[in-house]
Amino acid sequence: MAVITNALPVLSPDGGLAKYLREIRNFPVLLPEEEYMLAKRWQEHEDVDAAHRLVTSHLRLVAKMALGFRHYGLPLADLISEGNLGLMRAVKKFDPDKGFRLATYAMWWIKAALHEYVLSSWSMVRLGTLAAHKKLFFNLRRVKAKLHILDSNELSHEDTARIAAELDVPEDQVRLMNQRIGGRDSSLNAPVSSEYALERQDLLVDDRPNQEMALADREETTRGNGLLAEGFKVLDKRELDILTERRLRDAPLTLEELGTRYGISRERVRQIENRAFAKLQTAVKATALSKAGSLESMA
Repeated sequence: MAVITNALPVLSPDGGLAKYLREIRNFPVLLPEEEYMLAKRWQEHEDVDAAHRLVTSHLRLVAKMALGFRHYGLPLADLISEGNLGLMRAVKKFDPDKGFRLATYAMWWIKAALHEYVLSSWSMVRLGTLAAHKKLFFNLRRVKAKLHILDSNELSHEDTARIAAELDVPEDQVRLMNQRIGGRDSSLNAPVSSEYALERQDLLVDDRPNQEMALADREETTRGNGLLAEGFKVLDKRELDILTERRLRDAPLTLEELGTRYGISRERVRQIENRAFAKLQTAVKATALSKAGSLESMA
């Protein structure tokens, strides 16, 4: 098929639509019998000349369908090129013995190629590949016009419900697709105004803690761990074990389990836990006050 591509008329990106349309009109429309014989030659013998004639005789169909996608703001030359690729795929797979014309079969391939190009070019973020997403993208504007709904990035609850019912899709998908279609991609380096040397990225809010806050948090954590380590020194081995198992583990042991470990009652374990916690609090506060006093005397 590469040979066929090189032989096709070319629509330049900077214009030349009228010239291109004149050129493709020079290719004759095939009679049903001619189309069948050419398709059989390609199907059975891979006759490149036959495939070329099938493609060129349908270039007008591609141009007509591509013109229907102009309102998406994409270059017409690219739309026609993508449509021509869809036409070539259709010719490659066309079976003339099925009983229908090539144009009937090819229009689905051409439309699919145009749909894929528009979806991939509309946004750097994938709009969606599900059939429902594509249906929404290509029918939302039409349905809004049919229901006399103002073209806006925001839809009322009533309008959203009407569109969802018309297209048989969920309301949340209607709202999301309407926002996506209304908000095209824009560069973060785009200037905010000509008066100030600001770009969009300069106004973005960073939710992460700044360096000062991160350093303060690390220092506070280190200080707290140090005070806790000093406080543990006032506990005996059993108090430290019970307090650790009850309050510092992701999966604390029960009073009964610790009672079995030490051969004491559940109530006795609870009393030791509370006493150890009170001793720890007192020790930590005392150590903190002591360190604070030392810092004041040094100052």
